[in-house]
Amino acid sequence: MMYHVSEISLGLHNVEGELTARAAKRLRVRDSDIASCKLYRRSVDARKKNDVHFICTAEVTLRPGVQVKKNVLQRDHKIQQASVYQYHLPESNLLPVRPVVAGFGPAGMFAALTLAQAGQRPIILERGAPVEERSRDVEHFWKTGSLNTNSNVQFGEGGAGTFSDGKLTTGTKNPHIRHVLETFVQAGAPDCILWEAKPHIGTDRLPGVVRTIRQTILSLGGEVRFHSKLDHIKVHNGILQGVTVCQEDGTRYDMPCGHLILAVGHSARDTFEMLLQSHLQLQQKPFAVGVRIEHLQEKIDQALYGQAAGDPALGAASYKLAVHFPDGRSIYTFCMCPGGTVVPAASEEKRVATNGMSSFARDGRNANAALLAGLTPADFGSPHPLAGIALQRQLESAAYLTGGGAYLAPVQRLGDFLDRKPSQRCGSVRPTYSRGVTYTDLHKCLPPFLTEPLEQGIRKLAGRLHGFDDADALLTAVESRSSSPVRVVRSSALFAPDARGLYPCGEGAGYAGGIMSAAVDGIRCAEAILLESQNAGWKR
Repeated sequence: MMYHVSEISLGLHNVEGELTARAAKRLRVRDSDIASCKLYRRSVDARKKNDVHFICTAEVTLRPGVQVKKNVLQRDHKIQQASVYQYHLPESNLLPVRPVVAGFGPAGMFAALTLAQAGQRPIILERGAPVEERSRDVEHFWKTGSLNTNSNVQFGEGGAGTFSDGKLTTGTKNPHIRHVLETFVQAGAPDCILWEAKPHIGTDRLPGVVRTIRQTILSLGGEVRFHSKLDHIKVHNGILQGVTVCQEDGTRYDMPCGHLILAVGHSARDTFEMLLQSHLQLQQKPFAVGVRIEHLQEKIDQALYGQAAGDPALGAASYKLAVHFPDGRSIYTFCMCPGGTVVPAASEEKRVATNGMSSFARDGRNANAALLAGLTPADFGSPHPLAGIALQRQLESAAYLTGGGAYLAPVQRLGDFLDRKPSQRCGSVRPTYSRGVTYTDLHKCLPPFLTEPLEQGIRKLAGRLHGFDDADALLTAVESRSSSPVRVVRSSALFAPDARGLYPCGEGAGYAGGIMSAAVDGIRCAEAILLESQNAGWKR
């Protein structure tokens, strides 16, 4: 019999056997009655700075014949009977035409993997490069300012998450989450992601994980066509008939297609324009824009962990903050990267966009996070479905000009930002943005509907995290790619109502917000296709 025993308190340096002993005590059994005991979940409890410790859930398997008494289960509701999770593919029949997946980020990757495991031999179209080549392109851009608009932080194998912290946190409760985590571990991710409350893989380890998943898909009969962009879709009588693919050299070819998973990511702006021209339904979607804020990581550690700051068992501290204003506005942090760097994340020429990145060790000098103001379609200035993209471009162009060109980023000390005066230099916090920075006044490139709530929000957030308003903290503009400002409409069966067979998927289509939720949505769309193949009665 297996149980999950939660709310077990452990010190920072308790030996592994202590978890077994405390689980046995809660279950009212002997240590020797336990066949196995392993961490199922672990989080940090730092509410009392003089008593920072771990809160754990143990997964306990009892030896045959050993049972937990009913009164123990009735009295302790933190003990739940459990079973080993196992993902089961839906039954399916072989599709008459191989399914196509456009985009090879988390959504497209897990959609393709699911289809490949079901024997459907998917064809993946990825406008960017394989991760090895892509990494070289990104490094080249960061060093020289020479941007490859199809192979960068946004485009290429692994998606935008490949050059981030590799965070695997999500607010969704879908059971597929466990399957995604286990798949990552099988592909080489550290097994601690299975039990950490805030799991991450790290930018240094993600490329190897991504490459292994690609090789698995290929071994199952799938095909990945890099440097191949979805250029057009052919729809007749509301049913998808085929796609046109544009290759790196500009040549195009047509391909029959009855099932297309559209997982192009939140920065495929030209693809959204093509879909609109093809008469698919696109809607404006709320999103958020702001800056990257950098602090000294040791100051964040001290603010959150007190005397325990710097303990190797804890690692670098992270935070997640939000404040809501009476007028409906909100300011919040997103994609916090402990011990990380701020990176150039442009995908279009003469536009500056930023992102955050951490290695698995999270051992850099600075902490950074996106500090964002929530926007609604009322802020876009137009009812056009792509007005949010136009606003993104406007802000990114302004950041490029304010930075002085060459993809330098405009930067300002937080104290100067709040005083509304230009910065001349940095203080104790040195910028990590690799292309170089220009000290300036961010009010030059950010409109009042962003700067005013940021000013108010920073002061309020400092009441929740001591030192958040440190005058030497740095603000780098602009953080504009936190999510998609567009939603591609889909039905309850997950396909586009005006193009049956086309499945809008993941972040770009407006149905996910991070690696985990995108991967889960990719699985769901693939399962919808497998279910359709079963109902259609096609035979292998």
